[in-house]
Amino acid sequence: MTLVSIIALGLFAVWTGWRVFVVDSMVRASFSLMLSFLCTGGIALILHADYLGAATVFMMAVEMMVMAIFMVMFMMNPAGLNPMKMVHQERLSILMGALAFGVFVGAVLRSDLPDAPVAADRPATFDLGTELLGPSMLIFETAGVTLLAAMVAAVVLSSRTGRYGEADAGARPPGLTEGGDPAGRQPEEGGHHHHHH
Repeated sequence: MTLVSIIALGLFAVWTGWRVFVVDSMVRASFSLMLSFLCTGGIALILHADYLGAATVFMMAVEMMVMAIFMVMFMMNPAGLNPMKMVHQERLSILMGALAFGVFVGAVLRSDLPDAPVAADRPATFDLGTELLGPSMLIFETAGVTLLAAMVAAVVLSSRTGRYGEADAGARPPGLTEGGDPAGRQPEEGGHHHHHH
């Protein structure tokens, strides 16, 4: 069952990673990449690499969500969902990807697996966390709070309604083509009256 789970997660990780370069929007690419990383983290958890698996899941999920939210906020392409080409220099990209894959597979096959098992009573996860984050724990905690604040601010800034009415009253979204019809949600004619308290 363990082997079947690893193979299934590995295949899904490869498929979703491939989808990053096939989908036609930045937001869809972000979520495809997030699914690929989540599968990779799941494989690490199955192999009892608890710290690496959990870190991959939490860090990649938050990072991809932040990236998707900021794309929805700031891209001229409405919500980052309109069709756009995701791949540039296709032949070079394919060549470099195949080369990198071959190098990594060769390194894995030629490497000697460790033969010194860790004692069952040793806190391996704690030791690894201390080695990686010991002197920098405050920095990582601060970065986490900053990212959370950025996500909340992104949601607030992208909200349509404001204290004094609709945020897009009188706004005109950019057109998909030069001089073309506006893309995205159309503002209502005449706008809205401001409400004072």
